[in-house]
Amino acid sequence: MKLLKDKFGSPRIGGWLVFGIVVALYYRTMAPGLTFVDSGELATVATRLGIAHPTGYPLFTLLGWIVTHLSFGPEAITRLNLMAAFCCAAAASLFYTLFLHLLTATRPLEESAEKYAWLLPSAAFSGALLLAFSETFWSQAVAVEVYSLHLLLVSIVLLTFFRALLPAGEGAVLVARYWSLFAFALGLSFANHMTTILLGPGLLYLYFAMNGRRKAAWTRIGRMSPFFLLGLSPYVYLPVRASEGPSFNWGAPATLERFLWHVSGKQYRVWIFSSTEAAGKQFQYFISSLPSEFAYIGLVLALIGVIVVFREKRKLFWGTIIFFVTCVGYSINYDIHDIDSYFLLAYICVSVWATFGIGVIIRWLVGRWDGPRVLWQSFAVGLVLPTLIFNFSRVDQSKNRLVEDYTRDMFVSLAPNALVLSYQWDYWVAASLYVQYVRGYRTDVAVVDKELLRRSWYLQELDVRYPWLVEQSRPEIESFKRELYRFEHGLPYDPGVIQARFEEMIRSLIRKTMSSGRPVYVTSEIEPEFTREWQRVPVGLAISLHADTLFRPSENPGLVGQPSGGSGAMERMINRLYAEAFVQRAQYYYSKRGYTDDVSQALKVASAFDKDLLSIRRFRAVLPH
Repeated sequence: MKLLKDKFGSPRIGGWLVFGIVVALYYRTMAPGLTFVDSGELATVATRLGIAHPTGYPLFTLLGWIVTHLSFGPEAITRLNLMAAFCCAAAASLFYTLFLHLLTATRPLEESAEKYAWLLPSAAFSGALLLAFSETFWSQAVAVEVYSLHLLLVSIVLLTFFRALLPAGEGAVLVARYWSLFAFALGLSFANHMTTILLGPGLLYLYFAMNGRRKAAWTRIGRMSPFFLLGLSPYVYLPVRASEGPSFNWGAPATLERFLWHVSGKQYRVWIFSSTEAAGKQFQYFISSLPSEFAYIGLVLALIGVIVVFREKRKLFWGTIIFFVTCVGYSINYDIHDIDSYFLLAYICVSVWATFGIGVIIRWLVGRWDGPRVLWQSFAVGLVLPTLIFNFSRVDQSKNRLVEDYTRDMFVSLAPNALVLSYQWDYWVAASLYVQYVRGYRTDVAVVDKELLRRSWYLQELDVRYPWLVEQSRPEIESFKRELYRFEHGLPYDPGVIQARFEEMIRSLIRKTMSSGRPVYVTSEIEPEFTREWQRVPVGLAISLHADTLFRPSENPGLVGQPSGGSGAMERMINRLYAEAFVQRAQYYYSKRGYTDDVSQALKVASAFDKDLLSIRRFRAVLPH
């Protein structure tokens, strides 16, 4: 029995146990297919060796390509979802090892460490599970995203850093190897996601706080540099592959200028440090969502733990505070709606503090009643069960087919050889890439993202994908590109002129496509100024454009989507998009035929998807009573 307890108290066995528990739960809650935002794009890029949106994520792309080209298993999107689950489970396992090292490498929880040494693995185990069950961490494990690999790499970076910085009996040779591995892992992490830079201030503080500013400390940094640069080497993939013209080539980073634009995220700078109002809104969101992230109890444990760390491990306290403040300070200044994953480093810090909180609580209880160890070990695990229970339904994607169904419904709404303009990237445009390029479904349809038309690389991309579309509107496209060049290169430009040429380019694409005999569609969010020359006729989820004003029955081509009961913003928006489509159908029939059964039925379906939609209430207000 003693041998068994010793085995389960070892970091290796504890780490495997964490991995086994969380990977089973991640698999149980994993999405069966495509999901929101970048899922379809990332899966397409990984499968076809393309170029992803900035900052390119070359390491993810290369590893994803290997995973999707194994000779067995399910289709590519499912394999990539499994890859996300595996990466997050492996990260949780490594965080267990890191937490245990932080508990033991410096002064133990109490001077009589031998008496309480058994509780350290229990505290680390519970702390790792708390992090693994937190909402944002868990959500990265259920569908393909670059943040799952990012978490794995960050766990390796932090573990190797602290193993080198706070050696627990290792010899000088092993410590040197840890420093080399740390530098290599840090480079690899940058090759996956540039938010690795948020680790920088905390790592630098801890490094010099523990090593001083002696010559040896600077010499070690010089020795680590080659390993760091080796870790960055996957970025070579971007210009090499871009020059070959892959099937999806975001940013076309084949030249030095475009490469630098891409890896620096130039396209997204407009949303970074944009205003104090945006920062205040994001900070309020972070503060309001933090307690529920860990089901409230985790935050209580962290508050206890941060006091313990402050009293007993002052340098670690300041290091984690710097990590936390750097992460939150940067992330709140990025004005995007899907900001949660940018707070992951802050959540890791909360879990570190909670681990110390769990340890001191168990130590305090054991000091008052030295009961069976298994009781206190069970109690430690019990402290994180509320987080598991609270977040399970919030992250469970096992039955989520919303994007799959919406994308299918959008395609069945479109006639053969159609052109469709949309900027519903998060809901079907990104997914359409995978459906068309990987599954080979509805490749006859030209899907054009209206907002990406503002980028020169996308116009180049369309020239490769749909040469007929670009060629017929070449004069208008070139006219817009001349103004776009000024904007992209920071030269003086007239906003009114560039917008006018943008609108004329889009109207030319519509007009000349219709003249060629191809059907043209837009989705509901496309502004009226782009389609003012044509009649808009709702067809399923899309809107067909026509040069006449004749009445055309608004077809409803067998949509399969059903109202979602999900509480998330994305789920609510899918409901709203379905509802809006049926409201427009009702409005069209009412404008042509008056108040008929078709109007009543369309409103009934719209209300089933979103009864509180403003356009429904406004339309009902004008109907005869």
